[in-house]
Amino acid sequence: MGHPSRGRGGARGRPDHPPPGTCAAAGHGRRGGAGRVPVRGLPGADRSRSVKGPLLALRAIVAREALRFVHQRERFLAALVRPLVWLLVFAAGFRAALGLSITPPYSTYIEYETYIVPGLCGMILLFNGMQSSLSLVYDREMGSMRLLLTAPLPRWWLLLCKLLAGTLVGVLQAYAFLALAWVWGVRLPPLGYLAALPALVAAGLMLGALGLALSSRIRQLENFAGVMNFVIFPMFFLSSALYPLWRMQEAGRVLHTLCALNPFTHAVELVRFALYLQSNPAALLWTTLATLVLLALALRGYDPARGVVRKG
Repeated sequence: MGHPSRGRGGARGRPDHPPPGTCAAAGHGRRGGAGRVPVRGLPGADRSRSVKGPLLALRAIVAREALRFVHQRERFLAALVRPLVWLLVFAAGFRAALGLSITPPYSTYIEYETYIVPGLCGMILLFNGMQSSLSLVYDREMGSMRLLLTAPLPRWWLLLCKLLAGTLVGVLQAYAFLALAWVWGVRLPPLGYLAALPALVAAGLMLGALGLALSSRIRQLENFAGVMNFVIFPMFFLSSALYPLWRMQEAGRVLHTLCALNPFTHAVELVRFALYLQSNPAALLWTTLATLVLLALALRGYDPARGVVRKG
């Protein structure tokens, strides 16, 4: 009789050979067979990953906008020179010609320089919103817009990150101007500088959304530069930035109606009241509604599949 391990069809009697149906099945499961038990990750892993991605995109877009602003010192100087010219030159000439009555939020007569400071802050935010959107048109021509809009993130989040980054730069410019106005002698309530922060952010978001809505419909850089002038100056002059609305009512009912319907007017009034520690619910409502409408137009204009704007 032979050794049992040499029998035909039988299992070899080696001590390291696993019995049939035991460890083999387990090894088969470890190698990814049908018997493999799926290993699930930690419960919060997917949630952490889904939150970390949008935050990284926000940080990258804000950092890119900040670096672009730091490297473009001329842009910062131009943002301050425009309102300073109005404050130092035009205000001195208009001071005697434009008398100001006591109107809210002011409780006494004020100088013309004090009146136009909130409007000049609005001018800074308006120009900054347009220039920030101008960079989107430039990125589209260079091809980097396609990479941004085809990222594995919601399109509305990417545009919102761009809007927040531009607003942050505009608010910093506005506070730099307020500091220079204080040096010039324009005294505001000390707590007003802090209270104006939410109002400046709200106004910056609205004006930045306006720039996004325009950039979503304009393909070429030269065309957008022309549209900027067509939009900025009517919005600025047909508002309460330089003179009260009752002055416009004296000039004509149609002109007063245009100024009252101008979203920039309500953004300026929101900042004006906040600087004097007062609230203006109507201005806040108008500014919020205008922001939502303009942002919806911008989201509709950008096509994430092609990385360009829609033709319609």
